[in-house]
Amino acid sequence: MADYRKMNRSELEAEKAALERSYAAYKAKGLKLNMARGKPGPHQMDLAMELLKMEDYTAADGTDARNYGNLEGLYEARALFAEVMGTRPEEIFVGGNSSLQLMYNLMAIGYMFGFQDSPKPWSQVEHRKFLCPVPGYDRHFRITEELGFEMINVPMSETGPDMDMIERLAAEDDTIKGIWCVPQYSNPDGYVYSDETIRRFAAMKTAAPDFKIFWDEAYIVHHLTSEIIETPVLLEESKAFGNEDRVFMFTSTSKITFPGAGISALACSENSLKYVCSRFSPMIISYDKMNQLRHVRFLKDKAGVLRHMAKHRRRLVPCFDAVKCTFAHEFGPCGDIAHWTNPKGGYFISLYVMPGCAKRVAQLCSECGLQLTGAGASFPYGKDPEDSHLRIAPTYPSLPEVEEASYLLTICVRLAVVEKLLAEQQ
Repeated sequence: MADYRKMNRSELEAEKAALERSYAAYKAKGLKLNMARGKPGPHQMDLAMELLKMEDYTAADGTDARNYGNLEGLYEARALFAEVMGTRPEEIFVGGNSSLQLMYNLMAIGYMFGFQDSPKPWSQVEHRKFLCPVPGYDRHFRITEELGFEMINVPMSETGPDMDMIERLAAEDDTIKGIWCVPQYSNPDGYVYSDETIRRFAAMKTAAPDFKIFWDEAYIVHHLTSEIIETPVLLEESKAFGNEDRVFMFTSTSKITFPGAGISALACSENSLKYVCSRFSPMIISYDKMNQLRHVRFLKDKAGVLRHMAKHRRRLVPCFDAVKCTFAHEFGPCGDIAHWTNPKGGYFISLYVMPGCAKRVAQLCSECGLQLTGAGASFPYGKDPEDSHLRIAPTYPSLPEVEEASYLLTICVRLAVVEKLLAEQQ
């Protein structure tokens, strides 16, 4: 292999023919590989099966977890999440298995009613907008698109989103109602917001009195190294500036125990929590307290959560390393055709290919039996302006499957790049 950008037409045509032979050989295998969603693998979920072996459902205060009541969640479950998230139990609401559902419900509250600091419901705000750091989490963007928000792309860096842009836009436009953030091991780049970025979020001035920060701590304990990264707690930092009602922090055990049967949590000011509960109470009497109690007794405390996540790490690190090693070996000699992130935690690797090639790569992979998250999915409306980003999820397949999928992916990237370079030479 040699630098593709330095090849003449005949060299590129020869390389294309060789890649097409390799691609055809893979296609003949009839593969069914999937690196599309960040799902825990079966061996990770097996780690939590002891959670189900519980018979006594009486909480510490005598509450029978099998019955109605406790809309905010069992106190011991609120205390567990408070320790993990760095807040107080009184600032925690414990929900069902999906933090995304909590996010949607809060967005719906804003849409239908507004919040306690809203001049009017968001549905009555013409040209309402939401800030979206990109690349980001596609399901966040689907919520704001569903509710008719114009989504504004904000570039990401290794220290977090462009705060100069965020501060300027939020301060001058009262139709901007909030921002999506994944501050630790961001989805999909795996970046960690810097202390300065978090403190700027806490202190920022906004034209909208009801501007909300949807702060998704999905990966707060999902470390891929022995370094336990801790960052300032946005809710606590915001109190110094009187902005605590602006903050909604979320997390869940979806990738700790069971994605379909975990528990989720919202952390916010006591004032916001009182308002949220007043809006939730017509909808639900309580979430699954039996499951809350099972999780508390299994995980026990933050130290127990971290011990459990260390078991996950031993399963995941070889899969992440396999992807990065394959990329380095296969892309390195080809010149500047791709680069990728090296996350210290989370569930994804971002692969950036030559602009104009991502959709073609995804198509080639799909036709060869490898499913990826759709090219452009990490951007609002599914539109990547550069057509260069692909989100790689190495967690669900087995290690041999990850190795095979990674190599096939490199063939598809190289083939798409060669096709593009040849087209440019015409």
